[in-house]
Amino acid sequence: MHFLRPLLRHPLLNLILFVAALAVATPRAAHAEALLVVEAETGKVLQAENATMPWYPASVTKIMTAYVTLKAVKEGRLRLDSVLTVSPVAASQSPSKMGFKPGTQVTVENALAMVMVKSANDMAVVLAEGVGGSVDGFSGMMNATAQRLGMTQTSYVNPNGLPADGQITSARDLAILARAVIRDLPEYEYFMHIPAIRFGRRTTNNFNKLIGRYAGADGFKTGFICASGYNLVASATRDGKRLIAVVLGSTSGQARAVRAAQLLERGFAGNGLGWLRPSLGTVDNLVPIDATPPNLREEMCNGKRKRPATDEDADTTVAAGGGESPALAFFSAGLQAPTAKPSELLATAYTAGEPMVVYTGPKKTGTELIAAVAADDQKQITRRGKKSRVAAKKPDADKPKSEAKSEAKSEAKTAATKPAAKPAAVRHANVKPDTAAAKPAAAAKPVAAVKPAAVAKPAARPAEKPAASGDKPAAKPAKPNAAAKPKSESKPAG
Repeated sequence: MHFLRPLLRHPLLNLILFVAALAVATPRAAHAEALLVVEAETGKVLQAENATMPWYPASVTKIMTAYVTLKAVKEGRLRLDSVLTVSPVAASQSPSKMGFKPGTQVTVENALAMVMVKSANDMAVVLAEGVGGSVDGFSGMMNATAQRLGMTQTSYVNPNGLPADGQITSARDLAILARAVIRDLPEYEYFMHIPAIRFGRRTTNNFNKLIGRYAGADGFKTGFICASGYNLVASATRDGKRLIAVVLGSTSGQARAVRAAQLLERGFAGNGLGWLRPSLGTVDNLVPIDATPPNLREEMCNGKRKRPATDEDADTTVAAGGGESPALAFFSAGLQAPTAKPSELLATAYTAGEPMVVYTGPKKTGTELIAAVAADDQKQITRRGKKSRVAAKKPDADKPKSEAKSEAKSEAKTAATKPAAKPAAVRHANVKPDTAAAKPAAAAKPVAAVKPAAVAKPAARPAEKPAASGDKPAAKPAKPNAAAKPKSESKPAG
């Protein structure tokens, strides 16, 4: 033990031992998270926390949906301008979605943009049916692709990540998938970092809050369901070095973005003390954990903390500590200097560029595209108009039946007491009331045509009476006609 005393006097070693002891003694945070950072080119793992814990993927599933679809495009089995049709199955999907009616047509390119930016569940099914024939057929293609890429902890049941038994992945497998997109589909990778889409007059920004806010951010996809928490696969490039960060089970959309930014910052800011960290190898060699995915439903969507059903998150709450203790995070990061504050990482103004214009129908350019955008715009205006009219009628539906009946009677009385305008308009339209009275008499009773003068005189009198009384304008003209010629008109009737 004596030979250790000189070493223990070294301040740096004392600090290392202190931090290590503190990391062991500090209790772990109760909230479950899976974290992973890897180098995109080599697959080298820079940081891992629960990286091989099975997890519900939610909408990060759509990365695989896009990969399988774009592989079909690259291999010539499909084109970006191929037209797909929204089926009843696609239209029935839960939000987030575009909400198109069955029969609506959309190109593969537009559907992909809607999937990757708005996380549209209906468009994911449209792609699945267009590529694989059905949801089940496409899911089989997804699973075959996952096995080929070495995603041994992943299985798919649907193309959009909505809750389903057997829809499972891990941070490890998602990093492998992100690397495959970068490696295999460089010409189509722009779908992973479209900043926003504009459909008609509605613009939707990418749910990945790093896009346009974090320096160098260039992909990938977000996800949320109650069981999984807020998920994010993100990538960024600086000085020719590209990193992939995976965050699963975060507490909000803002928190997952900040967590991913922190992981990326540590990866880019590596220093000379990196040798203190144990080597984690490559992402493919991480050992899977045989366990049941954690279910965060109670934590995310209990009665006290209501959550939206979609990934459209406006929550700005930022988790303070994440899945590891501050001491362990400091030690595992190689004793590097603290990263920027969470409030500073995403505080820059949104500078992602112009949104991509999407539309329904076949591929269009020039004036046809302008017309298509205008048509979708008009549909949105019409739809909003219908909704506002329905909203205006709703208070009447909420009234008691007795009140509704009384209002109906009141309206009926009001209508009965205001017929004077209509007869006056009729008389004004028919400039000669005698002729107007004679014509119906002649049409209804042919015998009256024998003596038109006699018929015309009594017909003129009832025309004046409705104008004076205004009570029963339709009934009184008939009575004088019957009284004027009872004998001659009774014969044809018999």
